[in-house]
Amino acid sequence: MPRAATTSDVFNAIGEPRRRQIIDLLADGSERAVGDLVGALRLRQPAVSKHLHVLRKVRVVSMSRRGRRRMYRLNPRELKPVHDWIQNFERFWTGHLDRIKEAAERRAEQRAARDRATSTQQFHSKERHHDR
Repeated sequence: MPRAATTSDVFNAIGEPRRRQIIDLLADGSERAVGDLVGALRLRQPAVSKHLHVLRKVRVVSMSRRGRRRMYRLNPRELKPVHDWIQNFERFWTGHLDRIKEAAERRAEQRAARDRATSTQQFHSKERHHDR
């Protein structure tokens, strides 16, 4: 089955790790120039521009010009389909994490009970030895 174009939807666009890094860099709501992104990512400018182009095509980022500089801003609303899809798994993770927590708490209680029993046995053993 052929792979969908990276510009076909937001899921394909954010499938590339470098594009997710760009999203992370823009997540604070500020605008950033291409040069700033190049420096932060330690990539060459053409590579960063290519990734930005993909993100622009799916409207995850928008671009404005300030003089000769191109400024990029995140459009978080465009990530909503990803958020909505991931929420389907929240119930799974919540239940899974709850079960892990319960198991860890049971083990901690069992360990504490064993420790109390061991210290009680040691105390009584010392008392018996002392009474002799």
